[in-house]
Amino acid sequence: MKIVADTHTHTLASGHAYSTVLENIRAAKDAGLSFICLTEHGPDMWDAPKLSFFSNLHCIPDIVEDIVVLKGAEANILDYNGGLDLPPKMLEKLDWVIASYHGPVCPPGTLKQHTEGWLKIAENPDVDVIGHCGDGRYLFELEKVIRKFKECGKIVEINAHSFLVRPGTAFNCRQIVQCCAKFEVPVVVSSDAHFCMDVGNVKAAVDMLEEIGFPEKLVLNSDYSRFLELVQHKTGRKFA
Repeated sequence: MKIVADTHTHTLASGHAYSTVLENIRAAKDAGLSFICLTEHGPDMWDAPKLSFFSNLHCIPDIVEDIVVLKGAEANILDYNGGLDLPPKMLEKLDWVIASYHGPVCPPGTLKQHTEGWLKIAENPDVDVIGHCGDGRYLFELEKVIRKFKECGKIVEINAHSFLVRPGTAFNCRQIVQCCAKFEVPVVVSSDAHFCMDVGNVKAAVDMLEEIGFPEKLVLNSDYSRFLELVQHKTGRKFA
């Protein structure tokens, strides 16, 4: 399965990552990608950029060295009531919004809390992607939540980096994507790169999808035209 976009990347702006925007863009080009999403952590992460960083992303061109650059964020989920650490007026201006649970911002709760939290996030029209929900520390009622993602038009991220750093990811993601296939919920695979040499490194996620025979038509970033249509519809902009 060929991937055309890395939908989750970080730069040194996030504090605990180590490359620049331009280094990541060039790494995307070297990896044969056509798109890269810039998705720094929202400001409630301890070392994340300030709000002004996100409001000034428009200064980055839409296309840099033949790579389409989508300016977005990985918003931190603050609670189990749908709270995010970026305001709605800012979120609606971004090209690509991931919502994720992180322990330093919202410590793990109960199965019921995690379920209610994802149901609330699904209802937020500014959230495009459900971030690394295979994390074993945030288990939820699978079918109930995946049905809601389908109903609300959300994309589920299969985060290759999580296979290394988040407990239970390999098993949980397998269950999640099987449920996504059942309800025809689209997914994207991402690197969650924190260093430029990892941009486009989604092998763990792709291997798992191919092993279980997940429908490639539901992998939005496995086809150039499919992903281009998605982002043009979302942003209202044309990308050459």
